[in-house]
Amino acid sequence: MIKCLIIDDEPLARSIVAEYLQQHPDVTIVQECGDGFEGIKAIKQHQPDLIFLDIQMPKINGFEMLELVEQRPGVIFTTAFDNYALKAFEANAVDYLLKPFSQERFDAALKKWQEKRTIETIDKPTINLSEVPAKQPEERMRIVVKAGNDIRIIPVQDVLYLEAYDDYVKIHSKDGLFLKKKTMGYYEQTLDPAQFVRVHRSYMIPIAQLTRIEPLEKDSHVALLKNGVRIPLSKSGYTRLRTVLGL
Repeated sequence: MIKCLIIDDEPLARSIVAEYLQQHPDVTIVQECGDGFEGIKAIKQHQPDLIFLDIQMPKINGFEMLELVEQRPGVIFTTAFDNYALKAFEANAVDYLLKPFSQERFDAALKKWQEKRTIETIDKPTINLSEVPAKQPEERMRIVVKAGNDIRIIPVQDVLYLEAYDDYVKIHSKDGLFLKKKTMGYYEQTLDPAQFVRVHRSYMIPIAQLTRIEPLEKDSHVALLKNGVRIPLSKSGYTRLRTVLGL
């Protein structure tokens, strides 16, 4: 028996997927979820084979939800917006159903997943979703992290600075330190370059937190932040910072 989850904030949309699944007796709906937080908990609890996932949802969107899932099931996106299709397939989604979709189109997506399931393990994406740059405006305004069993949403204005840490990035914020399995290169592509500057191989700072730039020996410099932290500037980072500041 195939276990699936339906994750969508619209009750009508969930009911349509559930209705279409009645034509597939080998598929069991283990839970319906109204937002990404519920979805993460349900995936951990039920370990489904497949999820039908909306993208635009309150709290966190579908892409942000998937970033926080450790053992990812097969994913078929269901959305009313066609501008997310590229990112969905970059994230190794099985299919992308544009609302409103028919029973025939739904059946084709399910068949595609079943065929793919027989030849590969679909919970191991060929492309790491955590390195697919964000496209949605809300993802540029916040960083979603997992702290134990809790999910925290950090507004970018609360970020003090970012620091590379092996395969992770340390998010230093007003509420504490959090780890995110990303790269600094990802945040260079994602965050607003007018607000965040990569000043060193290991550091990125928000312009709003900068108080002054101090010279050191041999033409090197350091950035002093509002919280007193001193961030080293590489030569290229110093040049980028001066450019953004209009110096």
